[in-house]
Amino acid sequence: MDDTDLGWELSTAVVLFHEAVARRLGLSAVDHKALGVITRRGPLTAGALAAELGMNASAVTALVDRLERAGHARRAPDPADRRRVLVHPAGTPALGDVFAALTREMTAMMSKYDERETAAILDYIRNTIAVLRAQTAALTAAGERPRP
Repeated sequence: MDDTDLGWELSTAVVLFHEAVARRLGLSAVDHKALGVITRRGPLTAGALAAELGMNASAVTALVDRLERAGHARRAPDPADRRRVLVHPAGTPALGDVFAALTREMTAMMSKYDERETAAILDYIRNTIAVLRAQTAALTAAGERPRP
């Protein structure tokens, strides 16, 4: 594999892994990652979820509908403001075996790096996340291209 393609290969491997995980739940990768946002940061309003995902309101409404139909999320009135609705996770998906195996493999892989190397890897990951979030925001702000 050519080193110039490593970013593409990593990105593709991550997306395909999450697509495989999502299929176990009867979801798409986007739906699965949205469920992760709801679980880690929720409960959220649909508007807050849309902002977090960089999606428009109608796309998030359809996404939450799919999560509800699959039994992974539920809508409930916001106790602080009954006019608003919050999206809650509906339990924890049964993926312990999948993520236990991933954690085990990643821990074994990372054990070969010393403290300085690990710090550099973590710095790279944090900066990559920042760059990707900024690029996602820029693309979202530019709007969607009309479909033919």
